[in-house]
Amino acid sequence: MSTVLIAGGSGLIGRRLSQLLLEQGHEVLHLSRQSRPDAAIPTYRWAPGEGYIDDDAVLRADYVINLAGAGIADKPWTKARKRLIIDSRVEGARLLLSAFGRLQHFPKAYISSAAIGYYGERGSQWVDERSAPGAGFLAESCVAWEDAIGEVARAGVRTVGIRIGIVLSTQGGAMEKMLLPFQFRLGTYFGDGRQWYSWIHIDDLCGIFIRAMEDDSIQGFYNGVAPNPVSNKALAEGLREALGNRAAIAPVPAFALRLAMGEMADVVLLSTRVSSKKIENAGFDFSFPNLKEALADLLQRRV
Repeated sequence: MSTVLIAGGSGLIGRRLSQLLLEQGHEVLHLSRQSRPDAAIPTYRWAPGEGYIDDDAVLRADYVINLAGAGIADKPWTKARKRLIIDSRVEGARLLLSAFGRLQHFPKAYISSAAIGYYGERGSQWVDERSAPGAGFLAESCVAWEDAIGEVARAGVRTVGIRIGIVLSTQGGAMEKMLLPFQFRLGTYFGDGRQWYSWIHIDDLCGIFIRAMEDDSIQGFYNGVAPNPVSNKALAEGLREALGNRAAIAPVPAFALRLAMGEMADVVLLSTRVSSKKIENAGFDFSFPNLKEALADLLQRRV
């Protein structure tokens, strides 16, 4: 089995991915702001903004998975916050690449998160990995992010970027927030609710990362989304059905979101209908291609 070094391993995806890798018999290491060598998963310090990384972590790694980056919707998009969102992704990739070269220890593969924000607002149009980037800050940040991922590929490392959609999990992220109002018998959708949401069950997403790690034929960019995107309103209605809840479903008007969140409202208002055909054609089989089954599983197992 292999040793897998994960940057951003303490986040929603990283925690679940680490668990699944350990269950398969792999050794897992984490990169974080603080060193915790005696933790259940040994954790090494790195600080991309300072250009620091613990060399031992890199030297032990057979594979490197980079999930690190400042949260897109955690804080308002001030000029400084936008800079941090981009820098936290670009600097992390470049620090790892620099360490590979300096130590002359190159992993068998470098697998990085990316995001479907790359495509921007697309209405009901299907987009795939060949589509051009969209407009706006989300797309701009994703382009800079992917440029940094490309630098690793140009150094000769097999490199995979996973453009992640809306990750469904009861342990964090968008779904956890959407579940909260249902406790008060009220579900919500945003704007007119017709915008396309390209979602994925967290275990399928982790499965894509593991498949990308194990399959030498996979390289380049792939969409990390389920085959059947739904509208924002359909997602809210699907949650109500899965919960067996009689909650009312009410809209949050787009103008109110824009007033409260400014440009950051793009996170919930943009419509992006993203194809999963490329990763399917690479041999990946989704366990949860449809929303109904995905929600039922997540709520039953609480993953």
